[in-house]
Amino acid sequence: MVGSLEVSKPPDQKFESKIVIAGADEEEEEENDSPIEEVRLTVPITDDPSLPVLTFRTWFLGMVSCVVLAFVNNFFGYRSNQLMVSSVVAQIVTLPLGKLMATTLPTTKLRLPGTNWSCSLNPGPFNMKEHVLITIFANTGAGGAYATSIITIVKAFYHRNLNPAAAMLLLQTTQLLGYGWAGMFRKFLVDSPYMWWPANLVQVSLFRFVSFSPIKQFAFETVWIRALHEKEEKREGKQTRLRFFLIVFFLSFTYYIVPGYLFPSISSLSFVCWIWTRSVTAQQIGSGLHGLGIGSFGLDWSTVAGFLGSPLAVPFFAIANSFGGFVIFFYIILPIFYWSNAYEAKKFPFYTSHAFDHTGQRYNTTRILNHKTFDIDLPAYESYSKLYLSILFALIYGLSFGTLTATISHVALFDGKFIWELWKKATLATKDKFGDVHTRLMKKNYKEVPQWWFVAVLAVSFVLALYACEGFGKQLQLPWWGLLLACAIAFTFTLPIGVILATTNQKMGLNVISELIIGFLYPGKPLANVTFKTYGTVSMSQALNFVGDFKLGHYMKIPPRSMFLVQLVATIVASTVSFGTTWWLLSSVENICNTDKLPKSSPWTCPGDEVFYNASIIWGIIGPGRMFTSKGVYPGMNWFFLIGLLAPVPVWFFARKFPEKKWIQLIHIPLIFSGANAMPMAKAVHYWSWFVVGIVFNYYIFRRYKGWWARHNYILSAALDAGTAIMGVLIYFTLQNNNISLPDWWGNENTDHCPLANCPTEKGIVAKGCPVF
Repeated sequence: MVGSLEVSKPPDQKFESKIVIAGADEEEEEENDSPIEEVRLTVPITDDPSLPVLTFRTWFLGMVSCVVLAFVNNFFGYRSNQLMVSSVVAQIVTLPLGKLMATTLPTTKLRLPGTNWSCSLNPGPFNMKEHVLITIFANTGAGGAYATSIITIVKAFYHRNLNPAAAMLLLQTTQLLGYGWAGMFRKFLVDSPYMWWPANLVQVSLFRFVSFSPIKQFAFETVWIRALHEKEEKREGKQTRLRFFLIVFFLSFTYYIVPGYLFPSISSLSFVCWIWTRSVTAQQIGSGLHGLGIGSFGLDWSTVAGFLGSPLAVPFFAIANSFGGFVIFFYIILPIFYWSNAYEAKKFPFYTSHAFDHTGQRYNTTRILNHKTFDIDLPAYESYSKLYLSILFALIYGLSFGTLTATISHVALFDGKFIWELWKKATLATKDKFGDVHTRLMKKNYKEVPQWWFVAVLAVSFVLALYACEGFGKQLQLPWWGLLLACAIAFTFTLPIGVILATTNQKMGLNVISELIIGFLYPGKPLANVTFKTYGTVSMSQALNFVGDFKLGHYMKIPPRSMFLVQLVATIVASTVSFGTTWWLLSSVENICNTDKLPKSSPWTCPGDEVFYNASIIWGIIGPGRMFTSKGVYPGMNWFFLIGLLAPVPVWFFARKFPEKKWIQLIHIPLIFSGANAMPMAKAVHYWSWFVVGIVFNYYIFRRYKGWWARHNYILSAALDAGTAIMGVLIYFTLQNNNISLPDWWGNENTDHCPLANCPTEKGIVAKGCPVF
C-alpha cells in the first residue's frame, strides 16, 4: 500500500509538438500547480492537445491486450496454481509494438462508406496518450469478473442448471453498475486536487519521466524507475530492456513445460513427508500444500506468484508486514488452537476449506437443501448437524473480521487528521470552477463527459440486473429489494472509501459486510447471498477503479470522453471474454473442480471457487445467525472485530512517543492482519516461495545492485508472468485438451506426496486413506 510518494522532476523535460504551459515564473507556477507536493514533483503541468488519442493502434493493441489478459487470467483461475498476469506485461509489450506499427503501417486515410468519418492507420509517432489508453484497456481485462465464481459454483459444485443469458447479464451488470456511482462522485474524487491517488503517481512516473528519477515509494523505500518512453540505446556489455524481456520470456516459456506438464510435483516439494511416510504429525508439519510447510519449496513461477502476486512488484516493507502476519498466524496462533483441540479442531484436516458435520465427515449439503426451492430445509438441518470448519478456515474468517476493523482504526489514527483536512479543502475546491492547474488544463482543452452518459449506463445496468435477478425463473434467488439494498450499500461506501483510497491508497472491501447483512436478512439462500455480495462489493470496486483510472487520465491529459469510451468498451469486452472462457471450461473439462473424481495429475482443482462455494454454504445456506452466534459453533470469532479495532492503538501510541524510532512506523497492522487472508487458497509453499523471492530481489538485490534492480526488476516480473501464462495455455490446447498425457509416474501427480497431512487426529474419526487413532 502506498503511503506517501516523493519524487523529483528531471531537468529539461521536452515534449513534441505545441505545448500548453501553465505558469511563467516560479511564483506563478507554484500558485498554479497542485496543492499536493507529491503531485507537483511528479506530474508536469504541460499538455499537448494535438496528439492523436483514439487511433487504430490504440484500439487494436488495446483490444488485443484486453482479450488476452481476460482470457489468460480467467483460464488460470481454475488451476491449482493460479497466475494473475498484470497489465504491466501489456504495458511493456505494446510499447515496441506501437512503435513498430508507427514505422510500418501506411498513412493513407480510410473513409467509412456512406459517412464523413475517416481515420488513418498511422497518424504519426506512437505517443504516450495512446500508450496510457492501451494500458487501461489491458488493466480492465486483467481485473477479470468476480461473478464468474457464481456461475462456477452453480454448475460445478451445486450441479444445477443456469440460464446462460442470466449468467451473461450477471457478469455485465456487476461490472457496469459502478460506473453510475463513479459519475456521481467524479467531480469530488477526480477534479479535486486534494484527491491525489498516490498509486497513480507511480504510473505517471513510468510513462512520463525521460531519465532516471528518484521515487520514494511507500514512504520507506527509495527506488529508481526508468521511463518506458525513454529512447534506449544499446550499450556494450549490457542488454536493452526489450532484449532482456525477450530472453527471460523465452526461458520462462520453455521451462514451464516441466511443472506444467512433465513434472507437476516440482511445484511443491516437501522433503519431510518423504522421510516420515507413516507419520500424520510429521506430514502435517512438512506438507507445503496441506500443512505447516516446514522445509517445503516450489520450483515453479506460478507457485511463487500464483496467489499472492509477483513479489518483485511489492516493496520490502509490505512483504515484511504481510509475511510477519502470516508467521504469527500460521506458526503461533493456528498450532495452539489445533493441538489444544479448540472447536474440536482435531476432528478435521489441519488445512482445508471444506465444511464438515459433527462426525468429521464432509458436510452433505444435499441433506439440508430443498431441491425445488434451493434453500435450507430447517427440520432436516436440525436433525442432521451444525456446520463445522477446519480451525484454519474458521480463524481466517476471524482475521477477515479483524482486518476490516483494523483498517478503519489504522486509517483513523494515522491518517484521520490528514484526511479530514483534505476533505475540508476538497469541499471548498469543488466549489471553485477551475480547481488546480491540471483541472484547468483539462477543462480548457477537452470536452467533459456529460452526466447523462453515466446516468444512462447506470439505468440500463440496473434494469438488466433487475431482469437477471427477477427473470429466468429467479435462478439467482435475489429479490428486487436485495438488489436495491446491495446498490445502496455500494453507493453509500463509494465516497468514504474512495476518499481513503485517493489519499492513503488503503482500500477496504465490502465482502464481510455484505455477507453479514444479507446472511441475517435472507438466510438459507446460497445464490442470493453470493449475488448480493457480488453486486455490493464489485459495483463499489468498479466505481473506484473507474475514477482511479480517470484520475490517471486527468494527470496524463487524456480527453475524458476518450477515457469513458475506452473503459466502457473494455469492461464489456472483458466481461464477455470472461463469460465465454468460464462457460467453455465448465462445459469441456470433465469433472472440473471435483477433486474426488479428477486424476491426480489434473490441474483443474478450482481452489478459489471451492472457497467461494463453501462461503455460499456458510453465509448463505446456514447463515451467520447459525454460525457466528450462540446458535452456532463459532461465536468466538466475533472477538476479532474488537481485537482488530484495538490493535493499531499501541503502534500509534509508540510511534508518537518515540518518533526517532523509525522502525515502529513501519509496523502496519492492517497488512499484518491481512497477511494470511489469501488462505486457504494459498498454501504454506506459496507463502514461503513468495517471501524468499521477494527478499532476494526487493531487499538484497535492491540494496546491493540497485542499478540492475532499477533496469530489470519489473521487466523480469512481466516476462516471467507472460512466459508461464502462454506456455500454460499452449499445453492445454495442444496436449491436455487432446488427451495426450504421459504415463503415470510419481512426479506426474499434482500433489506434494503428503497424503497423511489431510488426516484428522481425533480418536475414532474415520477418513479414507487415514489411520484411525
